[in-house]
Amino acid sequence: MGRNTRKRRTPLATKIVAGAAALAVGGGGLVWANFYASAHEDHGGHNRTRSAGAQVATIDCPDVGQKIRDVPDRARGEVDGELASMDSQITDAYQRLATTRRAQAGDARFVENSILGPLKERRKALIDRIQLEINRAGGKADDNLDELAGCQGRPADQQQNGDGQNGGGGQDGGQNGDGQGNDGQNGDGQNQDDNGNGVAGPVADDFIDINDVQPNSRNSRNGLAADGDGGSTGTFSTDCGVNENNLFNSDNLIAAPGVDNGAHHTHDYVGNQDNDAFSSDEDLANADTSCQNQGDKSTYYWPVLRLQDGTQEFDANDQGGGAEGNIGKILKPAQAELKFVGSQQGDVVAMPKFLRVITGDAKSFTNGDANANTSWSCSGFEDRQVTDKYPLCPEGSQVLRTTNFQSCWDGQNIDSANHRDHMAFVQEDGSCPEGFQAVPQLQVRLAYDIPTPTVENGQVRNPYAVDSFPEQLHKPITDHNDFINVMDENLMNEVVDCINRGEDCQ
Repeated sequence: MGRNTRKRRTPLATKIVAGAAALAVGGGGLVWANFYASAHEDHGGHNRTRSAGAQVATIDCPDVGQKIRDVPDRARGEVDGELASMDSQITDAYQRLATTRRAQAGDARFVENSILGPLKERRKALIDRIQLEINRAGGKADDNLDELAGCQGRPADQQQNGDGQNGGGGQDGGQNGDGQGNDGQNGDGQNQDDNGNGVAGPVADDFIDINDVQPNSRNSRNGLAADGDGGSTGTFSTDCGVNENNLFNSDNLIAAPGVDNGAHHTHDYVGNQDNDAFSSDEDLANADTSCQNQGDKSTYYWPVLRLQDGTQEFDANDQGGGAEGNIGKILKPAQAELKFVGSQQGDVVAMPKFLRVITGDAKSFTNGDANANTSWSCSGFEDRQVTDKYPLCPEGSQVLRTTNFQSCWDGQNIDSANHRDHMAFVQEDGSCPEGFQAVPQLQVRLAYDIPTPTVENGQVRNPYAVDSFPEQLHKPITDHNDFINVMDENLMNEVVDCINRGEDCQ
């Protein structure tokens, strides 16, 4: 399978602790040390009994980027770069966590002293630089950002931040397996308690039979559809394919511009064909597009889904791919529906060119579910939607990922310091918050043909999962979606007119 090669990526330089549990699996990815080991572990012939609940499964760090406001324009690039470096620090610390299980078993303070303590110092140095860059550019940095430097280790059986849904979903499953373990490996280098998928997630508790989801029970505070019986009732659909051109990379042009591997996971791209961390607005405007309407050069992208079946993909040994726990066969959507709809309360106005919108939260397993948005369901069961579980669909039914973007714009900015404040969701009555105006709402519906995973005795075989930051453990609640408007002016006006006239156009 191909990849975007317009700009060559930095050679892989993954830090591996010598002798640690980081061995290649059949799919070419990395076997992470077992995060769900039993309470009884055999280390070098000595049977140690310890609390499984005390074992650290992942690293939970405050999201500094979400707390930053009012960054002067000329400091945005530097601040985004520092935030991306902070993500890399977490990835490195998470990898050390995953490859030092023997040391952790022998020293109750190992994680704090050798991983979290040094991580806090490195994060504080970057926070200091962020504050300095903001102040130098004429802004006023928050003096309390230093309070966000410290991170915590999260046990495997700990509830995620936020509300959770559907009977405690969002937990990472507690302990699994057969009660045996040698630092999470057996003699052939395979994890014994990793559900057979070679990485830390997903686990059996991340899946739910769609028949067990109550109709109309989704409790999401975000992603309300803007369209309704009143207001502007038209629609505009754009057909941009399903990434037939195999355009993949692990960059994030919105959140980490100019940073190679800024996402730490691989994205699918449709629409604009010049999407990497180094693409300028001019590059986007001059690029080819996969959309049938050539006036739509917008970029639409989302994390790939993978079937963890041992397939060795093109990125099996790359950063963003197998080297960061994203392994297995990349699954293209069978169908990608991109539709713009109107407002319940009145007309919509045109989006500005190069408007950037992120919806959902790639870090919601550790951040909490305040910004979680994507819904998971099955075809034929669309009235049953979940945010924190992957659905197990019956034979003949497709897995569905649905996202309704923010549709209220502040009328001034095409982006903001945290990439969120310039956009807002509609309120419960369908109106925009004060100071915001309605723009066409993007709705993305992705349908996949996926063999249903088998869940037995607390283990899942051949699971599918969304690519994620390593420490997010492939949780379904971390799904997200990104959009940059690169429609030409005539097409955007056509979209607005169609929606406001109440017509269905494409």
